[in-house]
Amino acid sequence: MPRRLLIVALLLGATVSAQTPTRRCTNIAALVAYPSYYHLRPITILGTLSRNDNGELRLGGAPPSLRVVYTGRVPDGASEIRGEFWDLGRMNADDPRLATYDVRATFRFDPEAGWPRAGQVTAIVASAVTPASPPLGSSIRSLVLQPSRYLDQKVTVTGQFAGRNLLGDLPDAPGRSQYDFVLRSADAAIWVTNLRPRGRDFELSLDTRIDTGRWVEISGTLQQGRGLQWINAEGSRITLATAPTDTTLDEPPIRVPAAPPPEVVFSAPTQDETDVLQTSSVRIQFSRDLDPSTLKDHVRVRYLSEEARNLGEPDTPIAVYTVQYLPANRVLEIRFTEPLLRYRTIKVDLLEGILGADKQPLAPWTLSFVTAGAQ
Repeated sequence: MPRRLLIVALLLGATVSAQTPTRRCTNIAALVAYPSYYHLRPITILGTLSRNDNGELRLGGAPPSLRVVYTGRVPDGASEIRGEFWDLGRMNADDPRLATYDVRATFRFDPEAGWPRAGQVTAIVASAVTPASPPLGSSIRSLVLQPSRYLDQKVTVTGQFAGRNLLGDLPDAPGRSQYDFVLRSADAAIWVTNLRPRGRDFELSLDTRIDTGRWVEISGTLQQGRGLQWINAEGSRITLATAPTDTTLDEPPIRVPAAPPPEVVFSAPTQDETDVLQTSSVRIQFSRDLDPSTLKDHVRVRYLSEEARNLGEPDTPIAVYTVQYLPANRVLEIRFTEPLLRYRTIKVDLLEGILGADKQPLAPWTLSFVTAGAQ
């Protein structure tokens, strides 16, 4: 196979990095709109479970509905489901989590006919299903779990201030005003829009964590769109409050065998390749998803100082570059802001500290290649 076609073939995989394992209350609209955010995340969700004509357990009647994988008894009426959200297109066929399942029968696709794309086959793998308790007022948790119950109604909630989603509680922002911020309580979070977080003798910081321990009370109208819910607090006030005493129960997380640590499976250029175009970028593909936040300060690209000394240069040239992780293909892309120097060895180091999505470390790795004499 020609080299360029081989590169394309190897970079066409599909998966995305999983989120940190903090349990979050959510709803069907959010899971459908943001599968990459909720992938492998422990969740709590409310709804009515039923079996369709194929015997699948589904959450929600009218589309969209979600597949639920659960072997226990399902209560009548509304249920509270706890488990993990899986997007199989973001998993590998050899993922240990799938080892105990008949993929064809459980998730309703033929793995031999091709692995699904990201977002194409999803499921809630439930660890507990219990009868849902009646909501206790308009708490943040109630609004997130049952948004249709409160939609377009005036609500008052107390929550912990989290700035512009500084703690990563939600997958996206509604973008309704310059002062939008997140409130969180227990295992739920919601946006507040059109309200500057300022009151008598206080103003909370939107962009630093200095005020994320403060509790406040706000009022507004519940609205939703694009899988998000928010409280439109236009014309309302924000007041300081004390943390509530209510807590939520939690069950042990689903235990699965540890997956192998991530490793580099391909790079372009390849190791020790010569005559690499001076305008080339570097693409490195991994066997498993990475945690993109661990890439910062752990990717180094440089010219060799020994070559600079041999050429009589007083200083070693500096390679100026940008780094981007492309989760859909598990690819790290390094782009140079100006053409590389000709006939020079470039060394790319992935340093210790880069982690996979499941927090397993990537072993330090090095790539060296030599640039061509002309563009």
